[in-house]
Amino acid sequence: MAEKTFEKALERLDEIVKKMEEGDMTLDDSLKAFEEGINLSRFCAKKLDDAERKVEVLIKTDGEPEVKAFIKEGEEDE
Repeated sequence: MAEKTFEKALERLDEIVKKMEEGDMTLDDSLKAFEEGINLSRFCAKKLDDAERKVEVLIKTDGEPEVKAFIKEGEEDE
């Protein structure tokens, strides 16, 4: 089996949500899908947390993380 990636997990989570929203699943199938969805959600949250920590490490200056807002060109900092 291929390595699970954030993108694949998010895609599968989207599939599960759409299928559950259709309302055609049995209770057992719904519970299984919900459990898989929770696991995928936790996996994605961990990947995002890991990425955030990596970004903080990459932008550290003088031992402290430097927090910068992402501002699109033409927008002013309010």
